[in-house]
Amino acid sequence: MTQKNKRKPVRKLNWLIPILAAIAFFVIAGGGFLFAAHTEENDAFCASCHTQPESTFYQRAQVAAVDLASSHHAKNTPVKCIDCHSAPGLPGRVDAVSLGARDAVKWITGSAIQPAPQTVAISDTNCLVCHADTPKSRSFDTHFHTFLTRWQKADPRAATCVSCHSAHTADGDATIGFLQEQRTVQQCQACHRALGEG
Repeated sequence: MTQKNKRKPVRKLNWLIPILAAIAFFVIAGGGFLFAAHTEENDAFCASCHTQPESTFYQRAQVAAVDLASSHHAKNTPVKCIDCHSAPGLPGRVDAVSLGARDAVKWITGSAIQPAPQTVAISDTNCLVCHADTPKSRSFDTHFHTFLTRWQKADPRAATCVSCHSAHTADGDATIGFLQEQRTVQQCQACHRALGEG
């Protein structure tokens, strides 16, 4: 009887260890995700790991609206870096946190490339979170917003929001949403060519 009594607790412990390990894993992973998601809300944290030109983007936003990104940041309810550099919803945040974790490992191990290459382009979906009404505008001055999806169907490379609205270039005209006229005209011509109109 004594030997059986000794074995029963060991069997229970064998079942308990994987369960406790799984719980610990999910608590640590979940806590890590929440910590990362929280810190990504802090632009200074993002800028702390980046060299030029990313640190310049952040510094400009602290001083004046000189480009599209800093003009968004300067509003009464500022847009954070992560708001544009993360796709909408939980899947977008999970992707952003995963990319941030990979970047952090590269930074810690000394294998990070600076300036950091943009590996995930800002999609139209990101822009439309705040600018959902823009494609509905029907004036001549904004007709390209209305036809953008049509152009993209004709040629997926035709244009995206950031093709014209480059966020971190300081050579745009603030009176027209920080567009740079020459680049924008070239993009207009590319879209018209995609439709066989030029």
